[in-house]
Amino acid sequence: MRQGRALRSGLLLSPGMRVGLYGGSFDPVHAGHAHVARTALRRLDLDRVVWLVSPRNPLKTAPPADGFSDRLLQVAPLARGPSMLVSDFEGRIGARYTIQTIRALKTRFPGVHFVWIMGADGLGAFHRWRDWTRLMRELPMAVVARPHVGLKSRFSPAARRFAGVRRPMSAARGLALAQPPAWVYLDAPLNPASSTALRVGRGRGVI
Repeated sequence: MRQGRALRSGLLLSPGMRVGLYGGSFDPVHAGHAHVARTALRRLDLDRVVWLVSPRNPLKTAPPADGFSDRLLQVAPLARGPSMLVSDFEGRIGARYTIQTIRALKTRFPGVHFVWIMGADGLGAFHRWRDWTRLMRELPMAVVARPHVGLKSRFSPAARRFAGVRRPMSAARGLALAQPPAWVYLDAPLNPASSTALRVGRGRGVI
């Protein structure tokens, strides 16, 4: 795909850029994902948001309903605008875990200021990710509010473990330049769409 080739060539990511990395299986992608990406782009004052579509979520036993190539194509219409890129980077390098992806990107694009983006629902399960404490020390992280999970996410193991390096929302615009570990929780108007509801709606259970 064109965005993936552009990212691979390094033409779109230059030293000094502030780049949000928004990873997930996007199974399926929905308006809530776009809301998180747009909120981060604006509130963090980013130059780009890269949607890193994952071949498979290692925390789930069931494979995605749609294949990797199909999900890349499905994400593209929601990642609209010159500041949004959709990348198959994880598939191309064979990364299974986010920590592998982050380290590969930092090596390939020195001088780019990366920040990890996730919805608040992701923060609730972040302590289950491979090497999650090391990941927090690799790059700053922005958590965007999502419906029904605010209290749970703010008192999650990850939020408690790194409570001392949480930044106020007023510091969001400079987060990409912050020395990790550093993270911010962004309150925002909530979009109710969720992948879980969509999977159940089309007849797939949640595993």
